[in-house]
Amino acid sequence: MALDLETRDQLLDMVARFVAERLRPIEAKVAEDDAVPQDVIDEMKSLGLFGLSIPEEFGGLGLNMEEECLVGVELGRTSPAFRSAFGTNVGIGSQGLVMFGTDEQKAKWLPGIASGEIITSFALTEPEAGSDSASVRTLAVRDGDDYVLNGSKRYITNAGKASLFTVMARTNPDSKGGSGVSAFLVPGGLPGLIVGKPEKKMGQQGAHIHDVTFDNVRVPAWNRLGEEGEGFKVAMQVLDRGRLHIAAVCVGVAERLIKDCVAYAGERKQFGQAISSFQLVQAMIADSKTEALAARALVMETARKRDAGQGVTLEAAASKLFASEMVGRVADRAVQIFGGAGYVADYGIERLYRDVRIFRIYEGTSQIQQVVIARETMKQGG
Repeated sequence: MALDLETRDQLLDMVARFVAERLRPIEAKVAEDDAVPQDVIDEMKSLGLFGLSIPEEFGGLGLNMEEECLVGVELGRTSPAFRSAFGTNVGIGSQGLVMFGTDEQKAKWLPGIASGEIITSFALTEPEAGSDSASVRTLAVRDGDDYVLNGSKRYITNAGKASLFTVMARTNPDSKGGSGVSAFLVPGGLPGLIVGKPEKKMGQQGAHIHDVTFDNVRVPAWNRLGEEGEGFKVAMQVLDRGRLHIAAVCVGVAERLIKDCVAYAGERKQFGQAISSFQLVQAMIADSKTEALAARALVMETARKRDAGQGVTLEAAASKLFASEMVGRVADRAVQIFGGAGYVADYGIERLYRDVRIFRIYEGTSQIQQVVIARETMKQGG
């Protein structure tokens, strides 16, 4: 159920103020330390950011997709590493449980996820399976009342802090595609569950990804999410929502970069006048603004369509493709407008240029989005 407009505006205003007053001033420090301070995480918890998409009955805010996207835009106005701290709880780490969990599973875990006491992680990607999600090789073999998991996952966000993983594993080795994959809720700390050291990355310092290995990890059959063989369906529906969320964040980052560009271009003098008076600089600002507006419109329309109960696999993929490619172009133009200042670390533009590069890769590369869009378009007859 949607919030009333006054409550929604209050929420957005609160998030905007938190971003401007609390997060933006410490962006450089978070990147340098490669860590979000614990007191900031605690504030995020108290603001309800870990439970944005968790139903109210379990202590979350229960936002619909449009509301979540509007919050995502506001969160995009600061370093994406901050959003990543709670992003898996809001999106891919919790939504399988929200959509497919039993009443008992929801009651057991969702309140802790909403409060931020439980950090979640989504373990799909493997050395041989990421873009090709149906090629999961991690095995889950039934043994009495348990499943025994063996295999490894790669580039798993928040795995180092996670106390609950949604894991995709193959329950039917004879079935090569998605139909042999099932989803499991795997508590962190089980014997045989090993989390590797955080990877060194191009951008988004402060947000961590890890390899996760399963060595004869025993998981109660009660922890299976949905029926056997439904894992691929779980993953795809979770990713539809996750892709829209990421697209909204891309819009927020683009809007922040445009604002920074306009402020800088108005101050920076060349040839005796502000560079904002030069038409070639104006063209870069105009292109950036137009593309950001188009991305925002596509994301919000798709979110409303999903809230109306319609399938949005095509539109979510299109939103993710367009918004993630768009923010890459906007960040590139921002470096150009700032010139030398855009290339050095002091202004934060080069950091955002690196930060946004991952948006075209995770939760489905741009090329996978193109495949999904083409497939769905052909299915619908154009």
